[in-house]
Amino acid sequence: MRKLSLFILSLLTTLCVVASHLRLQPQQPAVPAVHDSVTTDTTTTKQTAATPRTADAKPRVPKDEAAATDTTHRDSVKVDTVKTKPGIDSPVEYQAADSMVYDAASGLAYLYGKAQVNYQNMQLTAAKISMNMDSSMVHAEARADSTVEGGLDGRPQYTQGTDQYDSERMSFNFKTQKGYILNVNTKQGDGFMTSERSKRAADGTLYLEKGRYTTCDAKHPHFYLALSRAKVRPGKDVVFGPAHLVVEDVPLPLAIPYGFFPFNKKYSSGFVMPSYGDETSRGFYLRDGGYYWAINDYMDLKALGEIYTKGSWGLSAETNYNKRYRFRGNFYFSYLRTVEGEKNMPDYAVTKSLKLQWTHTKDSKAMPNTTFSARVNFASENYERKNLESMYNPLSYTQSTRASSVSFGHTFTNIGLSISASANLTQNMRDSTIALTLPDVSISLARFYPFRRKHQAGKERWYEKISMSYTGQMSNSITTKENLLFKSNLIKDWRNGMQHRVPIDATFQLFKYINISPSFSFRDIMYASRINRSWNTLLQQEVCDTTYGFYNLYDWNVGVTANTTLYGFYKPWKKLFGGKIVAIRHVFKPAITFSYAPDFTASRYGYRKEYERTDASGNSTMVAYSPYSNGIYGYPSGSKQGLISMSVSNNLEMKVRSDRDSTGYRKISLIDELSASLSYNMAASRQPWSNLSTRLRLKLGKNKTFSMAAVFATYAYKFNENGQVVTSDRTEWSYGRFGRFQGMSQNLSYTLNNQTWNKLMDFLHGRRKADSSAKDNNTADADADDVEDANVDPDLKTARKGGRKPKNKAKVDADGYLTFSMPWSLTLSYGITMAEDRSRQINVRRMRYPFSFTQTLNASGYLRIAEGWNISFSSGYDFEMHKLSMTTMSLSRDLHCFEMSANVVLKPYSSFNFTFRARASELADALKWEKRSSYSTNVEWY
Repeated sequence: MRKLSLFILSLLTTLCVVASHLRLQPQQPAVPAVHDSVTTDTTTTKQTAATPRTADAKPRVPKDEAAATDTTHRDSVKVDTVKTKPGIDSPVEYQAADSMVYDAASGLAYLYGKAQVNYQNMQLTAAKISMNMDSSMVHAEARADSTVEGGLDGRPQYTQGTDQYDSERMSFNFKTQKGYILNVNTKQGDGFMTSERSKRAADGTLYLEKGRYTTCDAKHPHFYLALSRAKVRPGKDVVFGPAHLVVEDVPLPLAIPYGFFPFNKKYSSGFVMPSYGDETSRGFYLRDGGYYWAINDYMDLKALGEIYTKGSWGLSAETNYNKRYRFRGNFYFSYLRTVEGEKNMPDYAVTKSLKLQWTHTKDSKAMPNTTFSARVNFASENYERKNLESMYNPLSYTQSTRASSVSFGHTFTNIGLSISASANLTQNMRDSTIALTLPDVSISLARFYPFRRKHQAGKERWYEKISMSYTGQMSNSITTKENLLFKSNLIKDWRNGMQHRVPIDATFQLFKYINISPSFSFRDIMYASRINRSWNTLLQQEVCDTTYGFYNLYDWNVGVTANTTLYGFYKPWKKLFGGKIVAIRHVFKPAITFSYAPDFTASRYGYRKEYERTDASGNSTMVAYSPYSNGIYGYPSGSKQGLISMSVSNNLEMKVRSDRDSTGYRKISLIDELSASLSYNMAASRQPWSNLSTRLRLKLGKNKTFSMAAVFATYAYKFNENGQVVTSDRTEWSYGRFGRFQGMSQNLSYTLNNQTWNKLMDFLHGRRKADSSAKDNNTADADADDVEDANVDPDLKTARKGGRKPKNKAKVDADGYLTFSMPWSLTLSYGITMAEDRSRQINVRRMRYPFSFTQTLNASGYLRIAEGWNISFSSGYDFEMHKLSMTTMSLSRDLHCFEMSANVVLKPYSSFNFTFRARASELADALKWEKRSSYSTNVEWY
């Protein structure tokens, strides 16, 4: 009887299939014919993404019918297509890995094992899917399996475009594109949405009940917002009703009546949530709140504000702009009005401050011959002292100078002419002094050879080696106080002028090895004003008279230089130094220069003048001055000189054999530079010798260089007739002494970390890597494996013996213990300046002043005490005040979905800043807590 039932069922199914192929008129029920619905198809097809899960009543399949129809084997895949019928725009394709069953009576098709249904750009996958051939309804659900995490295998997944939903049960209508889902999971932006019951509308909107929203990607979230109701527009936003915060499954009494989270995938306009807190001197505050405006694809604007309960407030605006292959930049403006103290009290003060920053960079590919850049960093004197953020930033709070510049340049390559213009501003934050140059224009002509033939033939003539160039500059500048800048007079207070330089030089070879370079340089200066000075005997003061006109000044000098390069090689004795040193090379570069310039202090040039000063007692003295001493380029003040300058430079390198270099050799710099220079002025009536200047540079490593410069005075001290110490005309050499050491300055810095410390310890303990035979290496490797096996998880040991590489291999030291790693870094910087201290008593026997030392010591570094824990610090020591300088310390903790940081200022004042906030951008402004102290707080550290 069972065999007869199976035969009849198979016959009926076959007749349906044949009728479908013969396009029979739908006399029977209008059920889309299914091709090959009971035949076994073992061809594999690609599985795509998935759809939401719907909960609907599972259609019951008669046991006998299911048994009769399911004739497939496990892991076989069936691919079928439902023909298009009214209401469906395209065929519905479906497949299953285990089996497919069609119930002709109910019109349901059942798909088992990795079931998949595709319709247009929609896809639904699950362990089991039932599909109604008449109504276009599909029901998907997972399969209970205790061996997998969660107890469910093949959870329904629905995918449409970029939207994806994961659930336990799902019902979906391909015709209306609506669905009902149980326990849905979906990712929106940087967050994850879940709900017990959900409905999907035709436009993709989800309506959730008893939902959760979190930005924690852990399988069991550390926190979430429990939502009673929510509406989700995929890729756009979520709006929810009453919600409360849950942390580690503990509901907290932090609730809100409604909320809104945007999920825009591209930047767009929107409100910026403010941060709140308490500051000692200004009170409670709301700050950094405002509006972000996405103007277009090339520019945006962010306007923020801050307000304090004690009357302080501030506004800021920032814009970024970027035109690809053209330019990019940033503009920032901030204004603060700070109220301190109580009104009508002595400590009450209102301070207004502003800050302006602008950076602009032009792409080098756009107009390669034109450059334009801006680096503007202007702030009023007290801005950083009043800005809340700067109080916890040592670099900003202690910054003493600011520099700004805007420059433009263009080069005419065909004639070698370059034009550049710039505006420069320098601020002294200590005394509010500013130095502004606006504009500073330069014109330069590249080096050219005026006597060189256009068509050269034969040997180059000597005059063809003569070259010349030109540089012109025009500047307009002022140095004044910050509050007087816009009150200054352009003619009376600003300094301006022009100067031109024309150098002419050439290079010839003498005796094949000596280079002779004659040169001539001419400079011309133009001013529009000068100051004549005189003495008013009645008022007993100097009188200045400024006259305006055109005044031209010039100077020139001529010189000739001879230099050469000598090489010396030394091969060390192998018996003494071994065979590793190949050679030592010494490079010696002597040079001598003679230059001549006339005496521009002579009265015929008019650059220096004198007036007679008569004091109240009738004593007269002559006072020398220059009418152009206030000029922006100075004035020709050099006396007559016939200067002979001598200099030598040395370089010492050693070539050694090395296996670490591909060439087999390596160069080691013993002395990178050892140089000295001295000059003699034949035109000087006294003290013709200059001081001796020396310089030493050593390469201590690949990125470490030691440099030191020192000056030795030539002439000795003596006592004059008044018992005062003055410089005599007698040299130190005449006393049998070397030049008097004037002083030096040097800065040393070094960074220690885990790697450098281990190398240092290895060096101190004399550990060296020795070459060993292959047998010894194999034995050592085997011993190391045995040592490691004692500390490795058995699963890892099995993986290694099986020939596969374990994912996490335990690291052990030479003694077989697990290695302990705590990354750290310490940077030490020490600067010292040594100079004669003339305020102290001179050593009469040696005729030398004692030296004074100016020292600076700074330290900074970080320590990672554990995964996610980071400590950083910076400090220094003031040797003059004998106390610590600016000392700060910060502690940060990575809490997976939250982050915590604490910043503390210990010296010279005490303050702290504590922040706890969510890491995701959507919740960073909503879920955070911040506590700050003022720099004037009475926090004491012991």
